[in-house]
Amino acid sequence: MQIEKDQVRITSGVRHGKTTGAPITLHVENKDWTHWKKIMGAEPLSQEEEDEVKRKISRPRPGHADLNGALKYRHRDMRNVLERSSARETTVRVAVGAVAQRILEEFGIRLAGHVREIGNIRAKEQELLPVEEIITRSENSEVRCLDTEAEEQMKQAIDDAKKNGDTIGGIVEVVAENVPVGLGSYVHYDRKLDAKIAMSVMSINAFKGVEVGMGFEAARKNGSKVHDEIQHNEQGYSRKTNNLGGFEGGMTTGMPIVVKGAMKPIPTLYKPLQSVDIETKEPFSASIERSDSCAVPAAAVVCEAAVAWELADAFLDKFGSDTVEDIRAHLAHYQKEVGDF
Repeated sequence: MQIEKDQVRITSGVRHGKTTGAPITLHVENKDWTHWKKIMGAEPLSQEEEDEVKRKISRPRPGHADLNGALKYRHRDMRNVLERSSARETTVRVAVGAVAQRILEEFGIRLAGHVREIGNIRAKEQELLPVEEIITRSENSEVRCLDTEAEEQMKQAIDDAKKNGDTIGGIVEVVAENVPVGLGSYVHYDRKLDAKIAMSVMSINAFKGVEVGMGFEAARKNGSKVHDEIQHNEQGYSRKTNNLGGFEGGMTTGMPIVVKGAMKPIPTLYKPLQSVDIETKEPFSASIERSDSCAVPAAAVVCEAAVAWELADAFLDKFGSDTVEDIRAHLAHYQKEVGDF
């Protein structure tokens, strides 16, 4: 929501614009915390203070972690669950994702996220654009969509959902270019980079699906229409197409990485769904918390950060050292070896 004005403060690890080698600490203040000191405070409350505190939440909301978390940890007050499972957790992911992107930018790797779909409105298909153009066009769109005609329809769909007390989801896409070939592993199942990215994207609140490249559409086509033919020229090896989204065998191919994530509608509705009170076992309408009608544009930013973190981790795993200069030398040596292969 626009009332939220989060700002990051760097409190360690950076001096005069450069990292020192110490851990980087990023601090984001929740300015609303003073209103919750008693409700969420660490100190035990007296009976009188407990009576003053806002009522316990005993009505789980469908689609949230409320009931499952309460059963797992035996919480009679589900605010313990809903506050910790909140998508506010993604704030720090975006912050550290920005650090990851700065690392990658030093070596020419750029990322951009944008919105493909909101509700049943789809942006028209087009050739994969350069990352710089995706950044410019998405930043100039209120819903981070590259198709101006679809953007207006998406905005109307969001307004309609809000008017009806409902919510809508959508699909976001992240593109990374200039990624060197060979990041990830074909040897270790848990180091396949496309798998690690898929896990990271799926761990974002409300995300229910991930596609790499053509994704599920590949299951509907013959192999001749899916796999990317290999070619060689003065620049080295490349693919004629990029249906597999920059991955083969769990490793990067050198082609742009293309990842999509599907976000379900936010489950907090202003026309709440039916639930059951865990104290009385009686049916009730689920509790209502402040919520957006659609968080897909924001989710595109979170997804970009999640992909950036995994890319930076894999990049440093292969080329990492104590200084940027050393990493650059390792990368240059590798690229020469690959180019001469």
